[in-house]
Amino acid sequence: MKLPLILTAALLFAFSASAQQINSADLDRLFDSLEVHQKSMASVIVTHKGQKIYERAIGYAVVDSAHGVKATPATRYRIGSITKTFTATMIMQLVEEKKLALNTHLDQYFPSIPNADQITLEMILRHRSGIHNFTDDDAYWEAQTKPKTRSEMLAIFAGNKSDFTPGTETKYSNTGYILLGYIIEDVTRESYAKNLQERILSRVKLKNTSFGGKIDPAKGEAYSYTMASGWQKREETDPSQPAGAGAIVSTPGDVTAFYHALFEGKLVSKASLAEMTRTVDIFGIGLAPAPFYAKKGFGHTGGLDGFVTSVAYYPSDSLAAAVFSNGVDYPVNDIIIALLSAYYKIPVTIPDLRAMQLSPEVLALYAGVYSSKQIPLKMTVTHVNGKLYAQPTGQPNFWLAPVKKDVFKIDAAGVVIEFRPAQGEFSLTQAGQTFLFNK
Repeated sequence: MKLPLILTAALLFAFSASAQQINSADLDRLFDSLEVHQKSMASVIVTHKGQKIYERAIGYAVVDSAHGVKATPATRYRIGSITKTFTATMIMQLVEEKKLALNTHLDQYFPSIPNADQITLEMILRHRSGIHNFTDDDAYWEAQTKPKTRSEMLAIFAGNKSDFTPGTETKYSNTGYILLGYIIEDVTRESYAKNLQERILSRVKLKNTSFGGKIDPAKGEAYSYTMASGWQKREETDPSQPAGAGAIVSTPGDVTAFYHALFEGKLVSKASLAEMTRTVDIFGIGLAPAPFYAKKGFGHTGGLDGFVTSVAYYPSDSLAAAVFSNGVDYPVNDIIIALLSAYYKIPVTIPDLRAMQLSPEVLALYAGVYSSKQIPLKMTVTHVNGKLYAQPTGQPNFWLAPVKKDVFKIDAAGVVIEFRPAQGEFSLTQAGQTFLFNK
């Protein structure tokens, strides 16, 4: 369950592209390098007017020394918050059917939610409801693998205070979209899964998409992993918790087909699509802006356990691109930018992923347990087989890729760490913020 799509869009650019032409050679070089250096496990696709023009899968759906299963374009991934586009589409269908209205108040369905009488469905759809995002809480992370009933989930939601007065601010809320999923069930008297099948999957003929259950490799589903001395399997969030906010399982091919159908008027009216693409602050309805240079696009990202997903659609060119990853040690955003660059005839960035070689004696200078006065976090730094690792409290062990003397990075998290061994400290920079850690 993830935040909106962010693509670099700094310069105007004169684009030249056609459905028959894409820089597949550079894309193949990029994905070959990502696979060889174990920086990503993923499936990707680019489609134009609904037709596939590039597709690739790298890494494994199941990492196992004896019975590993290679990823293919048909591998099914948990898509996380891209689920929200599906949920929003079904809500807009119900609005068109006059079974709901965007100004319907939440207290009509769930009066126990704080400020329910002031919250409209449109506020929830646009993340302007003030409903507290339960996945921000430690309690969620401590129990995310356990199944929960609707009653249990509603009790959690009702027990949280509103984050702000409804309609006055914008703040991402998974809780809100879970409630929207429940409303779909209540209005139709059918399960979310059945609504999904009848309202979207059957109409668009999506055969590799479903509401998720326990991950089953026999059904072509992937497990998710974190890079820490090799790919380490992650625990599974029980889908009863993310539900309408993040529980769908799919493939890049199916999700791009869904986006084509949505924008081509096969699922909602032009008026409904106009509402979905109209942004208030940074969100539309189930969509977020995804600009690429001068191109206006829309999409969504997702993150659940070790799965990281991204999809973007550009209406003026009927172009869609998607990246679904079950093992990330290289930014997914950079991968989707590469896909779009290859289509629009912009040079594709192919990074040098070869790691510097450091001696055990040098690595030992960095090892130790560090803490920060700025944030309540300890970091244990170790070295194994010529590589340096950092493990934050309660999190996986992350490989620190050397950049230059005393400087390392964690690509997947956008983290840069600079050690000062003589002082027994390092600085950690992420998202423009820098924190000091001492031994």
